[in-house]
Amino acid sequence: MSARDLYLVSPALSLAILATALVLAGPLLRRSGAVQAVALAGLSVPLALGVSLWAGLDGAEAAFGGALVSDGLSVFLGLLVTCASALVLLASFTHAERYRPYGGEFAGLLLFSAAGLTLLAGAADLLTIYVSLELASLPVAALAAFAKGRAGGVEAGVKYLLLSAVASAVLLYGFAFLYGATGTLRLIAPDGGPTIATAVVAGHGGFAYGGSAVLVGAALAAVGFGFKLSMVPAQMWTPDVYQGAPVPVGAFLAVASKGAAFAVVLRLFTVGLGPVEADWSVLFAVLAAITMTVGNLTALAQSNLKRLLGYSTIAHAGYMLMGVAAVAANSREAGDGSLGPTAVLFYLAGYAAMNLAAFFVALAVTERTGDETIAGLAGLAKRSPVLAAALAVSAIALTGLPPTVGFVGKLFLFNAAVNTGLLWLVVVGALNGVVSAYYYLNLVRVAYLREPVSPERIGVPRTLAVALGVCVCAVLVLGVWPSGLLALARTAAAALVP
Repeated sequence: MSARDLYLVSPALSLAILATALVLAGPLLRRSGAVQAVALAGLSVPLALGVSLWAGLDGAEAAFGGALVSDGLSVFLGLLVTCASALVLLASFTHAERYRPYGGEFAGLLLFSAAGLTLLAGAADLLTIYVSLELASLPVAALAAFAKGRAGGVEAGVKYLLLSAVASAVLLYGFAFLYGATGTLRLIAPDGGPTIATAVVAGHGGFAYGGSAVLVGAALAAVGFGFKLSMVPAQMWTPDVYQGAPVPVGAFLAVASKGAAFAVVLRLFTVGLGPVEADWSVLFAVLAAITMTVGNLTALAQSNLKRLLGYSTIAHAGYMLMGVAAVAANSREAGDGSLGPTAVLFYLAGYAAMNLAAFFVALAVTERTGDETIAGLAGLAKRSPVLAAALAVSAIALTGLPPTVGFVGKLFLFNAAVNTGLLWLVVVGALNGVVSAYYYLNLVRVAYLREPVSPERIGVPRTLAVALGVCVCAVLVLGVWPSGLLALARTAAAALVP
């Protein structure tokens, strides 16, 4: 271990140190909002370190003997996770007061999970992937059950813990198959040693998927990661956990967790299994179509706002899987190999803004009214015009309509799919967009056209208003001027393109 190694993983390391400090100092920070303020101030350190790493990018650089790698993908996702964590903590400034004197634990657990997700984005071997994933998952199980005196919270925490354990076992079993088939754990070898990719090239003998053992291992790994991605058939936990967990925890799960999981899936299937990635394109395309369809159709029947947002995340996981399918299909079709990963990374960042905006509106409404149903939004335009406007912007963006980042993001995903011969998947995605318009725009209809259930106005705490304003501005600005984010996503995607 060298000083350079520590610097390369400094964003994750600083997140873990900050989380530890919050847990230890939490009982001493008794003033209202003190824990959240310290956490937000402390997040400036990993954010600055991430920016520093990005500014000094010069290809991929290995750390800790190749267990971790610092490249455009890992730094981009690390910055996304840090920014999402900061916005969640800012929005939950007043919400976290209900957890006193355990506010330090609440913020600390969230940042421990963020540290695991940051490491996950830079994991360069299978063992590091597994350890990082567990560090990211275990704190979330405790966070999901953090709502005191609420049976649904305990159920959400237990359900997430048990199903996460099953998914981890399936993932580990898949890794065992990959190791047995290739004789190595490494996705990237800084010393030029053997990697999974070189072993697949040397040993598959022309068989599809690199051989039956590689097929089984990669399929089990995809199911294990599918739990984090809310991908069919590992998606059933999502609406139950989102409904029972505190709203800020659901927001964190929907954005930060999904981003890092997509990063490691892209790295595994494009770098580790790159020589046979064309064989996986149809599988990921089918999974994308099924996932977005299941998410959208089940969302139609929801009456609970948090469950609807849960099913919404399933549908958007399907949209992002289109980009993964496009990456795999690239070796079959002539096209730009960076289109798929660039589209996925751009959509992840835009999705973070529009989804956080929706969750923050839900947080403001449920905190004041205690009503988590869609009917509870009735007359929101009269009770809080600011919240109603923010809800409208996020709903339009999630539907994929201009002039929002949701429209531009879907355009890039569809373009990547078309350019790799997946036109049928684009048709499925477009039809799903029409279905999603019904339940997203229904939220706007209820907020603006229904009479309010109460004349009482809904106030928005200042910190929540700031977080919501940042998200709404990002949704609109990136929809009109996407080139800046697109350039960052293209630089990050270069780590996945030979």
